[in-house]
Amino acid sequence: MTKPEKIDIAIIGTRDQTALVRLAGVEKCRMIEENEENINEKVREALMDLSDDSSVGIIMIPEEWTGGAADTLKYIRESKKRTAIVIEIPSGFKTEERDVRGYYKTYTKKLIGFNVDI
Repeated sequence: MTKPEKIDIAIIGTRDQTALVRLAGVEKCRMIEENEENINEKVREALMDLSDDSSVGIIMIPEEWTGGAADTLKYIRESKKRTAIVIEIPSGFKTEERDVRGYYKTYTKKLIGFNVDI
């Protein structure tokens, strides 16, 4: 029996967000300062960079940054060459989604084709 290949989790986020997930063992991080002028371009570059890395299976990104990179996210999600799953995470203590559990349940069903109860 062969050992499964290691799949990494990566994050694109602020200093606080990347520091927090590093404590949980995530090694691949792209830190972007919130007050940078060209934040959308940096998010797009980081998304393409991480999605090109074949060892990355999951990319986490704050939901407030997805609007400026919607075209890149659509390309990654629809591309057959890219295998990474992009997950939008709530930003800080607020979230755009009122029912976060329902959102992720629907998102999971869309990705894998069936429901997973958490």
